[in-house]
Amino acid sequence: RAKRSVEHLKEYFEGVRVPQINTAKIREYTEKRIDKGATSATINRELAALKRMFNLGAQCTPPKVDKVPYIPMLKENNVRKGFFEHGEFVALRDALPDYLKGFVTFAYKTGWRVSEIRNLTWEQVDFKSGTVSLDAGTTKNDEPRTVYLDSELLEVFREQWERRKRAKSIQPYVFLNKSGTGKIKDFRGAWQEACKKAGIGQRLFHDFRRTAVRNMVRAGVPERVAMMISGHKTRSVFERYNIVDEADLRNAAQKQQEYLSSQ
Repeated sequence: RAKRSVEHLKEYFEGVRVPQINTAKIREYTEKRIDKGATSATINRELAALKRMFNLGAQCTPPKVDKVPYIPMLKENNVRKGFFEHGEFVALRDALPDYLKGFVTFAYKTGWRVSEIRNLTWEQVDFKSGTVSLDAGTTKNDEPRTVYLDSELLEVFREQWERRKRAKSIQPYVFLNKSGTGKIKDFRGAWQEACKKAGIGQRLFHDFRRTAVRNMVRAGVPERVAMMISGHKTRSVFERYNIVDEADLRNAAQKQQEYLSSQ
């Protein structure tokens, strides 16, 4: 991604001397990238790379850049609202190949990031206590995490263990690829085909993260506990995932009416 950002900058600013790169020139670059269909988030990453180049040049001794221009960033609206209703999840899971069914079930219930599930090894699984753990330093927020497996997830892990024993070579990963020769990597084709077959439109794997948070809160799990399970460190980000939809609003109105009627 960083390489692509630099390539776009190089394509536009090639032959332009550093002192000529001012705010007006940068705005012109932004407008041209918008015209080509680049998103605000993509353009901001490119501008951040440009800003980094200027700052590194200014920090040299002697400085290679005498002045860092003001680089205006675009406003981003990247808060997604996709999530799975339970029936949609079941339809998707049933449409996926067998080797991905347990993978998505774990994601649906825990809200863990795809990289965390991909890299999960048997050393992190304790069947005796029924837990799965991530060590500090292996998570995005650098905090350790432990989740208890319910009966469905315990069965998923037992099935994965049996699959491991049937594999041609011993693998450390819990969720193996289709051939059983390593961890799951690129499954976009199978995912897109399953979404189409399930009739749910195109969804993101990351929607499981939002879904798990919402389901835990709806089930009455304290928000702090839900954050510890999903791995959200800050409440502001957690709130973005704790999605309220029209059904929630209708339920709120109904509950308020019932309460007032009882007074």
